[in-house]
Amino acid sequence: MRLAKDIARHNRLYHDQDAPTISDAEYDALVRDNAALEAEFPQLVRADSPSRAVGSAATSSLAKVAHARPMLSLENAFADDEVGEFLARVRRFLSLAPDAEVALTAEPKIDGLSCSLRYEDGVLVLAATRGDGAVGEDVTANARTISDIPQVLAGAPGILEVRGEVYMAKADFTALNERQEAAGGKIFANPRNAAAGSLRQKDPSITAARPLRFLAHGWGEVSEPLGATQSEAMARLAALGFPVSDLLVRVAMLDGTLAHNTKIEHARADLPFDIDGVVYKVDRLDWQERLGQVARAPRWGLAHKFPAERAETTLIAIDFQVGRTGKLTPVGRLTPVGVGGVIVQNVTLHNRDEIARLGLRVGDRVRIQRAGDVIPQVVENLSREEVRAPYAFPDHCPECQSEAVAEEGEVDVRCTGGLICPAQRIERLKHFVSRGAMDIDGLGEKSIVEFVELGWLHSPADIFRLKRHRDDLVGREGWKEKSVDNLLAAIEMRVGFDPARFLFGLGIRHVGAVTAKDLMRAFGTVEALQAAATGEGAQVELSAVEGVGPVVAEALTDFFHEPHNRDALADLLGVAGPAAFVSTARVTEWTGKTIVFTGTLETMSRDEAKAQAERLGARVAGSVSAKTDLIVAGPGAGSKLKKAAELGLRVASEAEWAAIVAGA
Repeated sequence: MRLAKDIARHNRLYHDQDAPTISDAEYDALVRDNAALEAEFPQLVRADSPSRAVGSAATSSLAKVAHARPMLSLENAFADDEVGEFLARVRRFLSLAPDAEVALTAEPKIDGLSCSLRYEDGVLVLAATRGDGAVGEDVTANARTISDIPQVLAGAPGILEVRGEVYMAKADFTALNERQEAAGGKIFANPRNAAAGSLRQKDPSITAARPLRFLAHGWGEVSEPLGATQSEAMARLAALGFPVSDLLVRVAMLDGTLAHNTKIEHARADLPFDIDGVVYKVDRLDWQERLGQVARAPRWGLAHKFPAERAETTLIAIDFQVGRTGKLTPVGRLTPVGVGGVIVQNVTLHNRDEIARLGLRVGDRVRIQRAGDVIPQVVENLSREEVRAPYAFPDHCPECQSEAVAEEGEVDVRCTGGLICPAQRIERLKHFVSRGAMDIDGLGEKSIVEFVELGWLHSPADIFRLKRHRDDLVGREGWKEKSVDNLLAAIEMRVGFDPARFLFGLGIRHVGAVTAKDLMRAFGTVEALQAAATGEGAQVELSAVEGVGPVVAEALTDFFHEPHNRDALADLLGVAGPAAFVSTARVTEWTGKTIVFTGTLETMSRDEAKAQAERLGARVAGSVSAKTDLIVAGPGAGSKLKKAAELGLRVASEAEWAAIVAGA
């Protein structure tokens, strides 16, 4: 029951409200699950089963109109062998030999809004949406504004219902959204939604202003046959003036059918409109009549869906985004292509190794994939055999021109700009003022963003120059004299602050709060650390510090290697230089030992517990290893406690830890 309700809800969102919340592939999966359950438990099939429904009942304010002949849906196939099964079913139903030729028509399955056009004596008298297949919405006035739809026909049967799709070309969709954005109007998610919303307007003048097109793919009621076969009838519609797909062909047997499917899939990216598969129809109309229909679909037709949300297009450029930690993420710019109902122009290329693995170069033809809300990605390079120079990944940050390097064993390339890189500015400043670092009360993210936008903050040193902007700040929204003076006082209190927290606030990769204390314990001042990091044998000297290994040593030398980092640090030291490190630790039995806190501490904060351990001369670590001397476990301790048990480590409760602190 729940699955049926979900499918019904998604039907309403897609067909009636033009606002789908899941992809076509996800919807198809729900329908297939429902069909499998009904096949296994036929006694549970509901009267309102989704397998018996077509579209969704119209609920808009447009007038309702009954179709002279139902507008049916098609069964879906997702694999080549399902197409073979379809042909086998047709042969069995018609009592044909297993190898008898069954000719089909094959044409692109355009992704638009189904529409039926009724002509009487050659004059358009009614246009209706599909609705639930039996009753649709009257959109005659709107359809008259679409240039592809003839108003008058010459030589047509007395009664002729032409069925097809109202759609919006990809280029027209992009231009429409640009106009909508400029005018402050609604931005459409994809061409199908734009077409559906435009056709179903109450005001035809709005529809007339939208670039809608029409493509015929069949017919409903007719007063005389259009031909003896599907292909002849479609040729007759084309002769009457209706647009028909150039890729509609007559194919025979399974091999020919699948070959044309492949041809259309390869042409998909270059078609002017979105498609999501290929439609097959038995060509002989007398066979169609004999085959008839089941529930909501004819036995003589099949929609062969393309693999979920894949398409082909061209990689026209590779740009880079610099993240808050300095990571350079390559972004592929594509010739726009529809994938799963969405126009895709950008694709993530992940990292340097992924570009090399795919052999990507600008200008390559690529196959992309989009799954749900996941960022589209390249799954195949269709041009990799072409002889061209490989792509050269940048070795400098595109934002600040600092060196961009990858640490040994890592695939990510990162900007070493640190304190001066504009892409990292806000995150760096937030970290610098955070509680574990400089702990400047009143300077949160909102204020930092405001001051950056005003041009007052470029580097951490500028925080200590905010007093120059006091008069400008007073009176701004949210700022009064008292709040401004409180902020400036909080900043002033951090001049000459603790060097370990100052060092941690610089945001040097791998230098956490504990490592910063280890470094300051060893070198005493930030200036002394800088001298060590830029001197002979720097990495050897740094690695020798307790708690500092080669990874941290390399990060420090990389940071201090950049002249602009040294300049920014010198500026910061000049306005807020910390004093020499003074250890508050006592010499106790815990001096030099490692303690891990895990679970929920009930009588103190985690910060207070860490401070207690450090006053005992101990180091506080975040993970458990064989070198851990004590685990302090509160309620909810999980994997760390389990690992401690496996290693046979000493474990203490919070009460036992309090006793250790009191007795030390």
